[in-house]
Amino acid sequence: MATATRNKLKVVPLADRVAIRPLEETETMKGGLYIPDTAKEKPIQGDVVAVGQGRLEKGERVPMELKVGDRVVYGKYSGTQVELDGEELILIKESDVIAKIS
Repeated sequence: MATATRNKLKVVPLADRVAIRPLEETETMKGGLYIPDTAKEKPIQGDVVAVGQGRLEKGERVPMELKVGDRVVYGKYSGTQVELDGEELILIKESDVIAKIS
């Protein structure tokens, strides 16, 4: 159930999906070279901003291992990118998250 408030959109992923805010890679330019956005690598780390309730298995809900605020590593080409309220998010299944960073 996604609800919209006056200026802020709230995302609630379904089942075993999570919403991740990708971390921006900091870039140091040596010698004044400019690297266009299309040539940059996609980020593979991000912060979890929302989690679903968990998947159903044999009629029972399996709880999520991830929680809001976790920093994770995910597959470079996994998930679906969406832009909500000018913010880029990736919606991805919990099983596609490779690791949690502590």
